[in-house]
Amino acid sequence: PAAPVVCITGTNGKSTTTALIAHVLQAAGRDVQMGGNIGTAVLALEPPALDRIHVVECSTFQIDLAPSIKPTVGIQMNLTPDHLDRHGTFEAYGAIKERLVAASDIAVIGVDDEPSKQMARRRAASGKPLVKISGEQPLDEGVFAGVTANAGQLDTRIVEVKDGKPRVVANLAGIGSLRGSHNAQNAAAAFAACAALGLTAEEIAAGFRSYPGLKHRMEELGRIGRVVFINDSKATNADSTEKALTSFREIFWILGGKAKEGGIESLRRYFPNIARAYLIGAASDLFAGTFRSEERRVGKECRSRW
Repeated sequence: PAAPVVCITGTNGKSTTTALIAHVLQAAGRDVQMGGNIGTAVLALEPPALDRIHVVECSTFQIDLAPSIKPTVGIQMNLTPDHLDRHGTFEAYGAIKERLVAASDIAVIGVDDEPSKQMARRRAASGKPLVKISGEQPLDEGVFAGVTANAGQLDTRIVEVKDGKPRVVANLAGIGSLRGSHNAQNAAAAFAACAALGLTAEEIAAGFRSYPGLKHRMEELGRIGRVVFINDSKATNADSTEKALTSFREIFWILGGKAKEGGIESLRRYFPNIARAYLIGAASDLFAGTFRSEERRVGKECRSRW
């Protein structure tokens, strides 16, 4: 029971955060087993031991079926509507996510969306250890990402605030596998978890620099001239897809599959970043309707794109 385990949940970012935490721990010489919703089933991993750290991605389905799970560090990234066909309501979906961090010895909770912010407030009221994280805003206590301009480039710095005193603990500038604002929150969560397990800021920052990235998630496949090919097929809802659409310009976008609730309606403001869109799968007609309505709204200039 005392063997350390880190459990990561949330609507988006949990796979990258899981892989990043496991990589940082391994790079620092720790014995790590990674699995769960990210790939290898938990019961196929090496067994728990006091000197072995399990890093486990947890879906709501898995949390729901494991009511006694009690992580050493439990991470709740963010919460947007998903899997409502199984859970019925957004509130029920969120309550299952919260069960994980409520039972954790140390809870790491993102505060960039209101439902998760409420979870953090309830955890704080319980008096149990809490580390707040943010990829978007400064915090008076916790770990957040701050973006600054440096020689014409944007630096994303991870800042830890303890006892009201901030210090920069890592810089994500130039780390292609951690590009984008969404990865700032992922890195903040990874820093908080690894620090809670005893790693130094220097060890964590070194792990960030050598992180190769997660397959199918903003994965750079190659380049031809000025064109970069990105595999983001793990983005299966509008909120996770938004991260890629904010990270690039002149996008040739292949999308489709099975639509989640709301389709791509929430992504309209990023359509100017798209040079061409190619629709595949069951959602093609639905997504085409969204593009056509946007064409009618903004006029003829965009019609050649889609």
